[in-house]
Amino acid sequence: MNIRETPIFVLRPYGDEKEVDAIREVIESGWWGNGPKVQEFEEKFAEMVGVKHAIAVTSNSHGQDLIIKALGMKGVDIINPTISFVTTAVVPMWNECTSNIVDVLPDSMCIDPADVVKYKKSNSELLIAVNQAGIPAPIDEIRKIFGGFIIEDCAHSCYTEGAGTKGDVAVWSFQAVKTMPMGDGGMITLNDKDLYEKMVEMIWFGIPPTWKRFTGSGYAWDYEIETLGYKYYMIDIMAAIGLTQMKRLPDLINRRQYIQKIYNKNLHREIKRPMWSDVCQFYSCKVNPDLRNKLIKYLSDKKIHTSVHYKPLHLHSILKQNRDYPVADVEWKKSITLPCHYGMTDEEIEYVIYWVNSFFDNHR
Repeated sequence: MNIRETPIFVLRPYGDEKEVDAIREVIESGWWGNGPKVQEFEEKFAEMVGVKHAIAVTSNSHGQDLIIKALGMKGVDIINPTISFVTTAVVPMWNECTSNIVDVLPDSMCIDPADVVKYKKSNSELLIAVNQAGIPAPIDEIRKIFGGFIIEDCAHSCYTEGAGTKGDVAVWSFQAVKTMPMGDGGMITLNDKDLYEKMVEMIWFGIPPTWKRFTGSGYAWDYEIETLGYKYYMIDIMAAIGLTQMKRLPDLINRRQYIQKIYNKNLHREIKRPMWSDVCQFYSCKVNPDLRNKLIKYLSDKKIHTSVHYKPLHLHSILKQNRDYPVADVEWKKSITLPCHYGMTDEEIEYVIYWVNSFFDNHR
């Protein structure tokens, strides 16, 4: 097979004139900041998840930070998995909490309840459970052995069945290559009315939203700040993209599932398939660790981009822990993420499979 001239990206957002039209509508309305589009997005997203409340924020990371601040958790121990984006380990440190990084399960790469039991402390008051690649973390099992507050990190699981309903609160991501991309942004979803109202007050320095201060007779400019707050609110430009992407979501997911099925059926037997994911946020399979980096280089030469999700957090110098990680330290060296996104054509899927299989045929 001839080598392509243009690359196949490992992850990529998809949009067209519908997103352009949605942005144009907001631009022409004159209301670009936090306004009615954000409120509409919050209401529709909460309905989709099946919860009472949603708060649109600037990012998943800021969402987690806002939750911890609203709970008043400072100086406590926060448990989080080592296979995750750095957010889950660093946000606790923003709040002067200890980041208690634990091992993962070998198949799902989600947080391991047994390691939670092993390393939880007397002041372990919060746990962040990541739905890795859209695969649900074992929160029901964790509930049996952990009595603290649980954040369900749904950054990878937008549209996974039941996602956002297991933890005390859930946080979502709309970063540029997520399942429902908006460039960036996040959402907090929950049923707790008191916590919801507290976070709403904190989302813009304790100031009521500007657009809600318009009246029939003009603009109510005066306000009273009673709460220490932050600038974490979403704007209408982003929400307009989100509303459009929500309409696309079933098609986006169907295409990812299709790619997942084709990969599972046709990739070389040396490839260990990942657990099935309803959304396949990324297709992270496993190979012989002695061959992983060679395969990455080989595919790069064929214009196929790959990635690794993720280098364990405990290997970063600022996050080192005084313990062993028998699962993560072995399994992450096998991981390679192959291209999987809505814009992939059937020819590109076939191209990836051909060159992956060619590599293993030549390395027997």
